[in-house]
Amino acid sequence: MRWAAPESWHVTLAYYGVDDPLARAEWLSARLAGREAVDVRLENAGTFPGVLWLTVAGTGLTPLANAAGADAEERPYRPHLTLARFPRHEPGLARAWKTRLSGFTSRGWTATEVALMCSEREPDRVRYRVVDRFALNRA
Repeated sequence: MRWAAPESWHVTLAYYGVDDPLARAEWLSARLAGREAVDVRLENAGTFPGVLWLTVAGTGLTPLANAAGADAEERPYRPHLTLARFPRHEPGLARAWKTRLSGFTSRGWTATEVALMCSEREPDRVRYRVVDRFALNRA
């Protein structure tokens, strides 16, 4: 298991692939203007092939993600926080952690901004960099 460093933790609202970051920031600014802050919490572990994650739950999270473009993706939006990566051909590596975290629920917090991130692959990891930030309105 390769555990994600806490400084790389993030919740993906939408994935843009190879994109022009400045044009995407302008697009996001218009789409996110006036959006409310979202109360969220982490709960229950799950896996994708090669990824152990926690569910991110919160009222208003999916509409926020759709405003950011998640509704344009082919697969359904599944808000999550990646905890670790493992070889896809060894799914048993994550089984014990998925079981151990199956009843987990964190304290809630309020997400007050959206960050546009870009990822840069390095030989042994992916590094994330903030391109721009967009404030969410507090109720």
